[in-house]
Amino acid sequence: MPWIVLVFGLGYVIVWVGFSAGAALAQWGLHSAALLSPMMAASSPRAAGVILLAAGVYQLTPFKRACLTHCRSPLGFLMTHWRGGARGALLMGLRHGAYCLGCCWALMGVLFAVGVMNLVWVAALTLFVLMEKSGPAGIVIARLAGAVMTAFGGLLAFGYQWP
Repeated sequence: MPWIVLVFGLGYVIVWVGFSAGAALAQWGLHSAALLSPMMAASSPRAAGVILLAAGVYQLTPFKRACLTHCRSPLGFLMTHWRGGARGALLMGLRHGAYCLGCCWALMGVLFAVGVMNLVWVAALTLFVLMEKSGPAGIVIARLAGAVMTAFGGLLAFGYQWP
């Protein structure tokens, strides 16, 4: 029976490896086009603003809320999506991985605005994801962050400059 857990984990890992490959290709393409700084942050405030705006709007969508709900309760997910056998475990892992990816992909994209190599921002986003997924007010936190990112991203995207 422990092998079922491994097969479930394999499905989850497949989703995240696929996303990681796509993110690495995006990083390579943006870097090649000189759209990223040496710290792998958007080289223009407007580009950073568009990224933040997109991530903020996504945080406010029903799709984000649905993914976050599934991601916040892995036991609930297993109880409502159970499939028997190795194939079922793999499909459950793929599906749960897709929900978690749906929950976090836009936040991972924010790293292109603030710097993929900026460990302070990586740590801050990690803490945010932890609070969003396991804190009692996770959905409220997600929506507040979405509103802040949308407002700040909109300002940057439309040319606002700090004094």
